[in-house]
Amino acid sequence: MKLTLLDLPLAICRLDPAAALPAWATGGAFWSITKTPEELSIICGDAQVPEDVHAGRDWRAFEVAGPMDLGSTGVLASIAGPLAAAGISLFAVSTFDTDYILVRGERAVEAAAALRAAGHEVGR
Repeated sequence: MKLTLLDLPLAICRLDPAAALPAWATGGAFWSITKTPEELSIICGDAQVPEDVHAGRDWRAFEVAGPMDLGSTGVLASIAGPLAAAGISLFAVSTFDTDYILVRGERAVEAAAALRAAGHEVGR
């Protein structure tokens, strides 16, 4: 599988489910929003997020080459397995066309090496 490491520090934010969607959440090149009865989760550019927001910062995303068929199976498993074996946690974001695998910024180079060792093509 072909993956590209995006050169964009990301933050994973958690807001109260009753919170209004903040303007800073949709201002950058990459953002994803999920609302459930328990939370409002926002993934966006790290620099956009105010300091007082509850967030995990400095994440990097690997983009899986797409578009992929919605019926594809095993895509995340083929990526999660090598990362788990290397002790690297991930946060997955799926879209209609593809998947994005987020890892902590300080582990991005190590994650790329683990994915290459598992037979994936990883570029920048």
